[in-house]
Amino acid sequence: MEQAVYLVTLVGTALVVAAAFSSLIAFRFGAPLLLLFLGIGLGSGVDGLGIVFDNAHIAYFVGAIALAVILFDSGFGTSVGVLRQAGLPALTLATIGVGITTVIFGIAAYYLTGFTWLESFLLGAAVASTDAAAVFFLLRAGNINLRERVRSTLEIESGTNDPIAIFLTITLVEIIALGAKPDADLLLVDLVVGFIVQMILGAAIGLLGGFLIVKLVERLNLDRGLLPIFVLTLSLLVFAAAGAVGGSGFLAVYLAGLVAGNSDIRAVSTLKRFQDGMSWLAQIIMFLVLGLFATPSQFPAILVSALVLGLFLMFVARPVAVWLCLIPFNIPRQETAFISWVGLRGAVSILLAITPLLGGLENGRAIFNIAFIIVLTSLVIQGWTVGPLARRLGLIVPQRYGPLDKVELELPGSAHHELLAYRVVPGSPVAKGQRIPRWARPSLVVRDGRSMRFQDMGRLQAGDNVYIFVPDRYPRLLDRLFASRAEVDAEDEDFFGAFTVDQTHLAGELEAVYGAAIREEERKLTIADLITQRLRGHVEYADRVSLGLIDLIVRDVDEKGRIVSVGLSIEPAPPPPTVPVFLSAGEIRDRISRFFAKRPERAPAKPAAAPATTSEGLSEDA
Repeated sequence: MEQAVYLVTLVGTALVVAAAFSSLIAFRFGAPLLLLFLGIGLGSGVDGLGIVFDNAHIAYFVGAIALAVILFDSGFGTSVGVLRQAGLPALTLATIGVGITTVIFGIAAYYLTGFTWLESFLLGAAVASTDAAAVFFLLRAGNINLRERVRSTLEIESGTNDPIAIFLTITLVEIIALGAKPDADLLLVDLVVGFIVQMILGAAIGLLGGFLIVKLVERLNLDRGLLPIFVLTLSLLVFAAAGAVGGSGFLAVYLAGLVAGNSDIRAVSTLKRFQDGMSWLAQIIMFLVLGLFATPSQFPAILVSALVLGLFLMFVARPVAVWLCLIPFNIPRQETAFISWVGLRGAVSILLAITPLLGGLENGRAIFNIAFIIVLTSLVIQGWTVGPLARRLGLIVPQRYGPLDKVELELPGSAHHELLAYRVVPGSPVAKGQRIPRWARPSLVVRDGRSMRFQDMGRLQAGDNVYIFVPDRYPRLLDRLFASRAEVDAEDEDFFGAFTVDQTHLAGELEAVYGAAIREEERKLTIADLITQRLRGHVEYADRVSLGLIDLIVRDVDEKGRIVSVGLSIEPAPPPPTVPVFLSAGEIRDRISRFFAKRPERAPAKPAAAPATTSEGLSEDA
């Protein structure tokens, strides 16, 4: 017995260490990290090193707990500002989008497999949600600097679409296990009512649990080493409580993290670092366990149909669902196309594919194997093409700031102030004499090994270490002051323009000086207001507005989303590649309007075809 303990510990820790080392490969070559973790699990399993693990209940239990830890960390790291920016389209994708994907994929699965309709939709529900771990890694750690709206939409969707997929999967497993053939109308009503009840209970317990976590942390004077463990335990308590009363535990734990992360909780930096580490550990353990549970020798029997279904999911089901969900939001076609492609499937899909085995379904193992192959196909094809596609569609923007050397230090007993340590880098505004704002309190400067008061040091120099007291949730202005200017490649000039213009000047001046195409009612607007109006009220860094002979580029915005710097390009960049599908509601409306506007003009012109052609040719020459 004692030797067994040592052996299990040795094998388990060796697998975790191997997975941790594999992250270096992922960061170096841009490989999907989840793919490496699964590969280690598969290579160590029954068809590899010979480790036998075939307990579906343990695999599901470990995966569910690990997913709860990951979702709490995802919610904790999501700011309310990002949620306001892209929350509505992302939540539409996370709910309606999952349902549409399930239906479309289920229809294809019915004709490509020997499953019944319910089993086909069950497989669709299992693979309908995107994986938060894979998406977060590719977007944050993959060195891909996407437009903020696109990044926020993908991250919020991947963090919130698990509850409905879990609900659909478990409900369909229960129905199939009963062996009855329910009426379609009754089934739809039961699904809708059950989903609403689960979401309401989960949301209520999650919000209440988040507030209780914040209050308990503030009131209890816990040791700093115990505090992160206490918060993580409370998050799992919220997860379990919501599930015990019939709510969605996964939605509850995500909302609890969202509430706690956006409050004035004590020791937030310590909590973030601890949860980041626990999230990594949870991902590694979950992916290794799911990889060990799979049996690759069973894959050849269903390999062809699984690959076809994986391609169908990537090229048909997911794009159609994304397009239908994003039609009302007037999102550009390039962004819609990219969002539809970055629908990576991962550990959640494999975890949900275990539920048919738990329910004792006849085709449970086949459903699991097909879902596993679909996940591998998604990670191999989509995971390695995210960066090239983003560049192809013109969605990657230059870094806003250059190098920044900053450390956040926590103050014992203080819940409302932080101590930041900045190292002054060459080329930063403070190194050039820019003043530090009054709301920040510089207390100490270390230069050449000597520490002195800030007031006695004079002008800051490159290499100085500055310690500053700031209110919590400090404005990001300090980061701008201490960061060096971002290096701009020749390819990036199109984003910034040849030079800047004063955003407070009237837009009519652009027409007079550069011959910009501006409408009569826009001439009295400021340049900033013109850009904001053209972009329908939402402006972000690197947005571009074409005015005929010139382009205006948003170089920077403040914390309230107001334009503070505008670049001007006298050589407008060519438009990004057009995507033949993914029309937004605005584009559909404009095309319909143009179609009906042109119809009465073309009718009388038909008898005089030759003169009309000549006139058009002269107009184009002119």
